[in-house]
Amino acid sequence: MSDSHNKGHFETRAIHAGQGPDPQTGAVMTPVYMTSTYAQTSPGQTVGGYEYSRTHNPTRTALQDNLASLESGAHGLCFSSGLAATNALLDTLKPGDKVVAANDLYGGTYRIFTAVFERYGIEFQFVDTTNLDEVKAAMDENTRYLYIESPTNPLLRLTDIAACAKIAHDGGAKLVIDNTFATPYLQRPLELGADVVLHSLTKYLGGHSDAVAGALIVNDQKLADELAYYQNSVGGTPGPMDCFLVLRGIKTLPLRMDRHAENALAIAKHLEAHPSVDRVFYPGLPSHPEHELCKKQMKNGGGMVSFELKGGVPAGDKFASSTKVFTLAESLGGVESLVETPPSMTHASIPAEVRHAAGLQDGLVRLSVGIENVADLIADIDQALKVSTLVEA
Repeated sequence: MSDSHNKGHFETRAIHAGQGPDPQTGAVMTPVYMTSTYAQTSPGQTVGGYEYSRTHNPTRTALQDNLASLESGAHGLCFSSGLAATNALLDTLKPGDKVVAANDLYGGTYRIFTAVFERYGIEFQFVDTTNLDEVKAAMDENTRYLYIESPTNPLLRLTDIAACAKIAHDGGAKLVIDNTFATPYLQRPLELGADVVLHSLTKYLGGHSDAVAGALIVNDQKLADELAYYQNSVGGTPGPMDCFLVLRGIKTLPLRMDRHAENALAIAKHLEAHPSVDRVFYPGLPSHPEHELCKKQMKNGGGMVSFELKGGVPAGDKFASSTKVFTLAESLGGVESLVETPPSMTHASIPAEVRHAAGLQDGLVRLSVGIENVADLIADIDQALKVSTLVEA
């Protein structure tokens, strides 16, 4: 990567970092290298270090370098999904190792922890990471990773990243943070002391609901080498077209995130004032318990809003089934607005008693607020609330 492309403000690096005009043709956009293998000049002598596309691909290299720059990291590694990235991270553990994790996590993360890696002798302890005393109490000599989300999925709780980094390091562990909801535009955990940043690139970084990919970004060379070993050995790498689509999406990330957050704040305020709404979860609201922390470690509150209706599960289900602009679908972070009910969709793999203990009630509704005109989004919410209120009555 040209050093000049790794400098400048975030918006400039989003467009240029890791990418330069193609040296052969001058193409401005990074080529999609649709090849599985590469010619060698003699046995074992490669051209530019490329021998097989599971190991390296130039389109993937450009994306990895771009992500490293945006997250203020030294090394980026891309995977076929966010969970493939999580898998590679967990592959570095051995029987007897422990992970202290947040108790409000994406359902797929909870599933890979408990249903896949727990049977290999890895211990997982789930705690409320907004309570630093609880985090400290969970740490022990076997703890390798402290794993958090901030904001969390789906309750949008915030964790003090700098404080957790200190707790992890004092205990000889590393802090891992899933930064998918915030993106590096709103929050850069490595600058706050984290050791590993994880992304589902499928979400805001891709931004258009047309690619599935994941990433890990680190500063430590030894850890980067270890993760790269599992990236190659296990083989959960993304294809070049997905890498190209994510690179294209990142170019507009700052513009999109500003609109996502602007719309989300307006919707959160509207929901908070609505008589049919019981609770609203949005870090950008003064009523959010970690609002001051949001102002400290994030640029703004982001594009996700969760809420509970007074009518409980029937009202929530009816609301989610009655929107016309918001699409009822899993995933998040695209330009289009989505609505879902986590207990029956994205978090169905978490047992009900575990969800309830973490504060995730069955009537929760989660919105991924898109970049449409906010007046149209609020009108859609109001008509769906009207329908769901009839269920409540």
